[in-house]
Amino acid sequence: MTTPPPQGNPFTQGQQQPYGQPQGQAPFPQQAGQPGFPPPGAPMPPQQQGRKISFKTIKNVVIVLIVAGVAIGGWIASRDDAAAAAVGDCMHRGSTDDNNPDLEVVDCGDAKAQYKVLAKVEGNFSGLTAQSKCEAESKDFEYVYTETNGSKSFLLCLKDK
Repeated sequence: MTTPPPQGNPFTQGQQQPYGQPQGQAPFPQQAGQPGFPPPGAPMPPQQQGRKISFKTIKNVVIVLIVAGVAIGGWIASRDDAAAAAVGDCMHRGSTDDNNPDLEVVDCGDAKAQYKVLAKVEGNFSGLTAQSKCEAESKDFEYVYTETNGSKSFLLCLKDK
């Protein structure tokens, strides 16, 4: 009968630690797979959370963009309205409503030009006061346009182009 060979390395005497391993500690565990990755079945460290944008932040940004768009659109639209008119400018009437004629400044060479501004007077005028003011400013006026917007009220004295 034969006896099985002894376990481990038959040429070592006692228990020696591998080279570089401090005395009294177990040898390094074997790593599976590539270096730097934990062995299979080991728990993964939690992933770092990126900064998430909340719904409230997105909503606030959208509201700011809408308000800015309306403000910029209003400013662009008002650049050619009656408030921007000056003496010598030509105007186009965009509405047949006498209470809101929707006057806009146009190039005098444009086919849409209907009126010419003879005078522009800052202040709040109504009815007969506007007529008499235009008579004093320009003798050959035909139409009076007044706009009242608090401190930005004015009077335009117009004639057909």
